[in-house]
Amino acid sequence: MPAADSDDALPQATAVPPRRARFSIVWIVPVVAALVALGIAAERVLSEGPTVTLVFKTADGIEAGKTFVKYKDVNIGQVTAVRLTDDFAKVEVTARIAKSAAGLMVEDAKFWVVRPRISLSGVSGLSTLLSGDYIGFQAGASQKKARKFVGMEVPPIITDGAAGTQFTLNAADLGSLGIGSPVYYRRLPVGQVVAFDLSADGKAVTVRVFVTAPYDKYVGADTRFWNASGFDVSLTANGLDVRTQSLVALLEGGVAFDTPPSGTVSAPVAANASYRLYPDRTTAMKQDEGIATKYVMYFDESLRGLSVGAPVTFFGVPVGEVTAVGLSFTEKTLRVRPRVDIVVYPERMIANLPSAQEKLAETMVKNAATRHAIMLRMVEQRGLRAQLTTGSLLTGQLYVALAYFPDAPKATFDANATPPVLPSVASLLPDIEAKLSSILAKLDRVPLDAIGDGLKQNLATLEQTLKDAGRVLSNFDAQVVPALKSTLDDAKTAVAAAERMLTSTENNLVGTGAPGQIELRNAMQEISRAARSLRILADFLEQHPEALVRGKMREAPPK
Repeated sequence: MPAADSDDALPQATAVPPRRARFSIVWIVPVVAALVALGIAAERVLSEGPTVTLVFKTADGIEAGKTFVKYKDVNIGQVTAVRLTDDFAKVEVTARIAKSAAGLMVEDAKFWVVRPRISLSGVSGLSTLLSGDYIGFQAGASQKKARKFVGMEVPPIITDGAAGTQFTLNAADLGSLGIGSPVYYRRLPVGQVVAFDLSADGKAVTVRVFVTAPYDKYVGADTRFWNASGFDVSLTANGLDVRTQSLVALLEGGVAFDTPPSGTVSAPVAANASYRLYPDRTTAMKQDEGIATKYVMYFDESLRGLSVGAPVTFFGVPVGEVTAVGLSFTEKTLRVRPRVDIVVYPERMIANLPSAQEKLAETMVKNAATRHAIMLRMVEQRGLRAQLTTGSLLTGQLYVALAYFPDAPKATFDANATPPVLPSVASLLPDIEAKLSSILAKLDRVPLDAIGDGLKQNLATLEQTLKDAGRVLSNFDAQVVPALKSTLDDAKTAVAAAERMLTSTENNLVGTGAPGQIELRNAMQEISRAARSLRILADFLEQHPEALVRGKMREAPPK
């Protein structure tokens, strides 16, 4: 068989392209599941808000998965993790915030743990007793976003949305004030202390207070703030003065404010306006004096009881105050005298004058030369003098009284001296003390011991006399009275015998008018009267035995 024929007879290979594999329905389920998972993950990522980190000193009351973050009592997040910081000094809390509250996470936002708190200013956080502690939130005003915050250990005093105004007070020291201390207006609580800090130079304290609306409108340019903490006790020439705002202010401290009568409440001042914080109400409400004249006085008596701030009065009206109390030493004569510096406010002297005299007096007061000329005339012509006077016998505080003493020794007034010297007179206290000393000295010279001894002797003699009189009366009752009774009985017997004899004799006498019969009758009558007198005497002595010693008392005339 030919070769060609043999090749054609062999089967030939044909190139066939590979067949495309068919898709199995089994793969639909995992694909769909993967797509759903991706959708859920994407939705979760898109729906969740930012994660923030809060740093606290402790994690007291905070638990992952249980503690919520609330703003205006609405849950805006939840704690997801709690761990220590890298230096183990604090606690780092991670919280997931809802997307709807993401815009609130700015730099000045504040976080704190809300738990039950009891303080002198009130009770807060009682709702957490049932719901558990949560993290409170206060929105800030910044526009810059933040994701890490330092948590506050104490809740902010003024929460977001409270209407009112903050003011800055400058004080020498903090006293007993603290964050949360109340602010009072006419004894009504109208705000709180929100912060305090040292001034930049460290020589003063800056206190920030918040006054709620509508009371912040009463804070004007002339308003005065003072420290109302605890007791405001002042011991002055006017006596003991004790003031306090409330029990809370007594225990926790507080600030009060008001406007002096001379001031006016203008339009509300701007926020963060600065004021001085006075130590007490008296100092804060003291009238600002436009004109003040200084004088000095010398005394020759003790100044004990006179202190700086004591009033200076003119006919009982306060016209100034004491500014210094000390001693003056003269080197040549080695003389030491008490010295008192005062300041007089002439405007107070004309404050209550009639309107017809007010303008004239105002002109005289504002002119320094006129003031000195008036004082010169008052001292040299009218006898104006300064005298120390007791303001309170209880406290012993003194004050300076200006009054006229026409009989005082002549004195001069040098208006050109700096400061001018006002003449003085001695107070009444040394005179009273001298008189009391004289009386005590006279009492010391009285021989009280000798008088007492003589009195004792007289009392002893009187006692002995009374004892003797008692014995006499006893003897009289035991001896004299029975004898008198016996004599009286004998007299009665004699009278009876005489009557019987008279009866028998009458029968023997001749005639009823015989002389013997008449004499016998007279004798019998005398005997009867004597017996009657003895009976009366015996009865009287029996009732009044003391008559033997004192005699018969004179009877009072009948009314």
